[in-house]
Amino acid sequence: MARIIVTGGSGFIGTNLIEYFLGKGHELLNIDIAVPRNKSHLSHWRKVDILDRANFHSECQTFNPDYVVHLAARTDLHENESIEGYAANIAGVQNMVDIVNELPAVRRAVYASSRMVCRIDYVPENFYDYCPPNYYGESKKRGEEIVRKDATHDYVIVRPTSIWGPFFEVPYRTFFDTVRKGLFFIPKGHNPRKSFGFVYNTVYQIEQILFAEKNMIENHYYLTDYPSLELKTWADLIAKNFQLRPVKQISMPILKVAAAVGDLFQKMGWKNVPLTTFRLTNLITHMEYNTASLEKLCGKLPYSLEEGVEITVKWMKQS
Repeated sequence: MARIIVTGGSGFIGTNLIEYFLGKGHELLNIDIAVPRNKSHLSHWRKVDILDRANFHSECQTFNPDYVVHLAARTDLHENESIEGYAANIAGVQNMVDIVNELPAVRRAVYASSRMVCRIDYVPENFYDYCPPNYYGESKKRGEEIVRKDATHDYVIVRPTSIWGPFFEVPYRTFFDTVRKGLFFIPKGHNPRKSFGFVYNTVYQIEQILFAEKNMIENHYYLTDYPSLELKTWADLIAKNFQLRPVKQISMPILKVAAAVGDLFQKMGWKNVPLTTFRLTNLITHMEYNTASLEKLCGKLPYSLEEGVEITVKWMKQS
């Protein structure tokens, strides 16, 4: 069994990853400034700010891990004035890289970036082609550049796409809640394909990347289910599991007006508006990534779309 540090283990993906690894018998240390969402993980948690280099280094050195999964980050999109608000995604990554460089027992480190290093309608030519739509995306781009430039250890950069499942929050918890309330509508004439990922499949993919032989992996992967899903199929599955009828379709002009109203509410301080122009654009835009290398490494995923939705809805009803 391995000794694994997971930074950001109190977050959405981190919570599921720690639960998964504990089930495999690994020794885990969760480094996070936030209390674990799953209270059974408290004994594995150390409250550490990754920007506090000295304390961060001390905890990592004491635990002496075999592997590191760096998930800790600021992930919201609310910063509009300066990239400095996303210091955790830049200076925090620098601290992590420098620390792992000094830990001789580490066999591999996985660094989580984001699909938002490129805007949703931009198809990058390769993993070095960037088009960030906001400060968050730019901060993740800089984090990737730090890893490539300064890491002297074995590393892999992963870009989670749009991940959903138990313990999730905004925006996909909002999406499920909107369907649950019967308030979600598909834009008429639009049924985009999306590279989304059920979190239980995501943690399985991270495991495969973390422990694979060096000659079997690449340095970059998007984390997503395959094949991509159709938005209406997904929404209808969610509705079915809540014992509701299939989602309805509404014309784009009506949705554009609703999105414009949502923009106004957002400017007034409502952070989690159900529909904005930004979200409407994301809703109607295809978002698919090449998963050939991921499929070659991971093979068939453990959970189907139907199983993922059933598990998630059951968790929502119980939480």
